[in-house]
Amino acid sequence: MTLQRMDNVLIVVDDLEAVKAFFVELGMELEGETIVEGPSVDRLIGLQNVRATLALMRTPDGHGRIELDKFHTPEAIKTGPENVPVNAFGLRRIMFAVDDIDDVVARLRAHGAELVGEVVQYEGTVRLCYIRGPEGIIVGLAEQLG
Repeated sequence: MTLQRMDNVLIVVDDLEAVKAFFVELGMELEGETIVEGPSVDRLIGLQNVRATLALMRTPDGHGRIELDKFHTPEAIKTGPENVPVNAFGLRRIMFAVDDIDDVVARLRAHGAELVGEVVQYEGTVRLCYIRGPEGIIVGLAEQLG
């Protein structure tokens, strides 16, 4: 059997509304939102008395998804500082292809996002940047040139 596809990436958040608004402004669509709880959820993730709100965000092409989870019980825990540098171990960013990087950066900045470094042109073929959104989430943006 072979891998079929990547289905989604999970991000645990505290302020679900702010993070949803950030990804909607980026251009993602809310596919659905639900509350999950019960013994099967507990067994699946190895925690007790789980109650969480899940919001599934979808890219416009319908292929990429991000699952945002707000845990009500047990409460989510912080495992380190929020604004870690890009070279820290672990999942550090999600990259998105965009049509107009300057427009996207401006719209995300209006939601409190900040550039991590600068918008750069790489080898004359692509413009790239990293932007830090709510709760320290880093997204990469890539605009193909020509």
